[in-house]
Amino acid sequence: MNNRDRMRRSHVGGQAYEPLAQGDAMEQLNEEMATQLKNKIGELKSLSIDIGQEVKYQDRLLRDMDQDFERTGGFLQNTMGRVMRLAGGSHNYFMLYIFLFSLFVFFVLYIVIKFR
Repeated sequence: MNNRDRMRRSHVGGQAYEPLAQGDAMEQLNEEMATQLKNKIGELKSLSIDIGQEVKYQDRLLRDMDQDFERTGGFLQNTMGRVMRLAGGSHNYFMLYIFLFSLFVFFVLYIVIKFR
């Protein structure tokens, strides 16, 4: 045994006591915790990348929906303009025809539902 080993060991109560062994255990524990922390950081990084990709995908879907709504709104405005021109034209009995057609459709539906 050299001087270094003698300095590490002291005999307490007849048993060899190594103060550096406790330090080694603490160091090992710190390394394990650092490894666990590193793993958790990797998982968080992966999760944040996935969240970023999902946000980009959702943003693209919302932009596509916005464009679809704009197109649909334009189509609806054109259709309403045509209906208004048709209603305001020389067709005096147009509204009467629509009313009679609606009444006929409701009557047919009533008969179908009642005798079903």
